[in-house]
Amino acid sequence: MKLLLKNIRAVDPQCGLDGVTDIVIEEGRIASIGSPCSDADRVIDGEGRLVAMPGLFDMHVHFRDPGLTEKEDIFTGAAAAKAGGFTGVACMPNTKPPIDSAETVSYVLNKGAETGINVIPYACVTKGMKGEELCDYDELIKAGIVALSDDGRPVENAELMRQALEQSVTNGLIIASHCEDLKIINGGIINKGEISEKLGVKGMDRASEDYITAREIALAASCGARIHICHVSTYGSVNIIRAAKRDGIKVTCETAPHYFTFTDEKLLSRDADYRMSPPLRTERDRAAIEEAVIDGTIDCIITDHAPHTAQQKADFLTAPNGVVGLETSLAATLTKLYHTGRMTLPQIAQIMSVNPRKILGLPEAAVRVGELADLCIFDPDLEWVVKPEELHSKSKNSVFKGETLKGRNLYTFCKGKIVFEL
Repeated sequence: MKLLLKNIRAVDPQCGLDGVTDIVIEEGRIASIGSPCSDADRVIDGEGRLVAMPGLFDMHVHFRDPGLTEKEDIFTGAAAAKAGGFTGVACMPNTKPPIDSAETVSYVLNKGAETGINVIPYACVTKGMKGEELCDYDELIKAGIVALSDDGRPVENAELMRQALEQSVTNGLIIASHCEDLKIINGGIINKGEISEKLGVKGMDRASEDYITAREIALAASCGARIHICHVSTYGSVNIIRAAKRDGIKVTCETAPHYFTFTDEKLLSRDADYRMSPPLRTERDRAAIEEAVIDGTIDCIITDHAPHTAQQKADFLTAPNGVVGLETSLAATLTKLYHTGRMTLPQIAQIMSVNPRKILGLPEAAVRVGELADLCIFDPDLEWVVKPEELHSKSKNSVFKGETLKGRNLYTFCKGKIVFEL
């Protein structure tokens, strides 16, 4: 089959592409860019308006599979990813049982292979995520993992974390750290500050994130290891990471769209759909996160897609933390950063497609002749209202519910096939 993407704006910072052109896809591969075609079996006319960029990659999702599939499973999680323009995701290992053995890695890889996109599991840093004993990394590498994390909680024992980082220098596995000190949080459920006091609920002190961020960077620096800081949410962490990068320490980091879009004032509604870990924070934090995305201190945008059932989210005080985000991530980023003139489309492609794959050491997805079509095709100007009931995820706990966003994914190509069409 020959497919023509006609009059489409092709954007790929890896190839220096940013302009309206024609792209021919034949037998799943990009056959030509900029050449005329009159015999296509199907034509998608971008009218100079639609954008094609490398398929997005989210290096931080929770698909809850195995063991917690009432919230999400690999198939429904992948459906949400495809709808959002993602052709690859990396699943965190805090499942039931945790992903700490070759068997659980194989389970995720085998099930993921049936979704049409690339589903790659993290494995735990410590056995059972208990923070007591390191996993067998050689076994996990043979099984097919590319990274380690105990996400959902930090590795509380600093010496154990240092040993894991020391091993990572030779085994090549990057470690992604959930930077929250649980003793400082001590039962807090939202950001500690004016809003938590107004609501009369226990707050999560920002020191919990800043402290572990600094600890991880110090530990990584001590042995020359790479460290990846998950879901950055405070101005303090941003400043620590920026200084570490300036000093040549091998640190990368990520944030999610809700951290540069909203503040903890959303919690005044006492709606648990606005609760996540780390929490929404103050305007000073929000602005610092936005600036760090723009200046490159923050390397990639992720979703921390964390589904929970409506029943689990019903009680504001007892609900688990976490929000879904795969279907709103691109739209929220376009709305907040592109349409405000703060970032260009090539910069967004860099931070949502190129950098996550590079950090994990994965093959690139590129808009290049000869490559299998791996594309996100979207209308940057299409406005839509986020309706949770229309999301593909099994759970509907979206922080963007009811919001009007500008920009929406229309087609997702992965491995040469159209895997989503709006």
